[in-house]
Amino acid sequence: MTQASWLTFGVPVVIGRVRRPGTLPGWQVFALVFLPFALGHFISCLLRNVNAILAPQLMAELALTPGQLGLLTSAYFLSFALVQLPVGMALDRYGPRRVQFAMLGVAALGALAFSGSRELGQLLLARALMGVGLAGCFMAAVKSISTWISPARLPSVQGYLIAAGGLGAASATLPVRLALHYVDWRWLFIALAGCCAIVGLLIFLLAPTPPEAARKPVTLRMLAEVYGNPVFRDTASLVLIPHAVFFGIQGLWIARWLGDVAHFPGQAIAWLLYLGMAAVIFGAISVGMLTEWAARRGIAPLSVAAAGVALYIAVQCGFVLDWAPSYQLLSVLFTLVGTITGIEYAIVAQAMPPTLTGRASTCLNLLIFLGAFAVQAGFGAIVGRWAPDAQQHYPAIAYRSAFGALVLLQSAGLMCFLVRLLARRRGRSARSGKMAGINSKEEYETGSLRPSRQREARPD
Repeated sequence: MTQASWLTFGVPVVIGRVRRPGTLPGWQVFALVFLPFALGHFISCLLRNVNAILAPQLMAELALTPGQLGLLTSAYFLSFALVQLPVGMALDRYGPRRVQFAMLGVAALGALAFSGSRELGQLLLARALMGVGLAGCFMAAVKSISTWISPARLPSVQGYLIAAGGLGAASATLPVRLALHYVDWRWLFIALAGCCAIVGLLIFLLAPTPPEAARKPVTLRMLAEVYGNPVFRDTASLVLIPHAVFFGIQGLWIARWLGDVAHFPGQAIAWLLYLGMAAVIFGAISVGMLTEWAARRGIAPLSVAAAGVALYIAVQCGFVLDWAPSYQLLSVLFTLVGTITGIEYAIVAQAMPPTLTGRASTCLNLLIFLGAFAVQAGFGAIVGRWAPDAQQHYPAIAYRSAFGALVLLQSAGLMCFLVRLLARRRGRSARSGKMAGINSKEEYETGSLRPSRQREARPD
């Protein structure tokens, strides 16, 4: 087959073939860019959330307390966060194709190490290694998509990307529980290690490479430019803590709450987690479409985010108030409404120049995943202050207290946003009033200089 005929089918003749942004037809963008990187995000979310189903086995086999379980699961978030800045710099310097290929190899090693671990310390190190290897999955996808897709389409396409992650998170629930009927959790992680390696190879073989841009040396000034950007600061102050809560609670403590407080059996918990993660798919796509719809009507994405955060806090108040009429609905609404927090990636990506999108996204991820580590470990520490019953179930008051602390933290950010919004509106009103006064004064002064015939023609 000739080179031209190969390209007709979207198969690059040379691995990582250099293509100019804007030259790929839509179906090739989907097949060569979106799909391989979306698979990476899929496997990342699966491994991030899989401990929610494995928690009973891990606690029984290793005699873990809630605090130790939270620490083990959140080790992923801590290592994930600590490598965000180096990953962002690597994405801007070497491109997402090469970076993802190498890092998914590290994730595969981490999953293999987890499968062979026999004590808490070994599991912690293996879980941290997985976090390092998967730290670039979403950011590499955002970087690649923002290179090949127009900015106006970013919110909806990133919504599809988050939906792919939601599908991965859903696969960590009921499908994993069904798989455990045939293999134990160690063989499960061996299979997941193989998936990481295969996805990394697909990205390396399929993803095109844009023309190399001039490389700028990485300086602290660049990072200060990202963190000092007003849009970045406003977005982070509003959405950062809710996003950390979404990641930290969704991946572990919703399942424990359903068992300890709602007293659902394991099969029912797996079904509810599956429904919640499936709701993430619907929610992520809806958020992207809603954001674009609002933008066409002059509504800023940050205002959409503020409305979503307010609704998300209201859902969490149901946990604090122990809204017993429908524990099932609460668990699904938590993940459905929580998808609004993913909007901050699109807001930041649109506000930054292309040369800084990788660094900006990973700077944001650094804060989010440090927050998720603190939320997941801190939530377990609060719950662990109460004694469990004979069945090792912790009381409802323990979870109500932990959720109450999260509601207070998120409400502070929302209140700060509303105060800034009111201050800006007052400032605009004052400026417009001042301009109106100037215009009135000019009208008075220049009106007296008009010819008498014009003045007489004016109505009284």
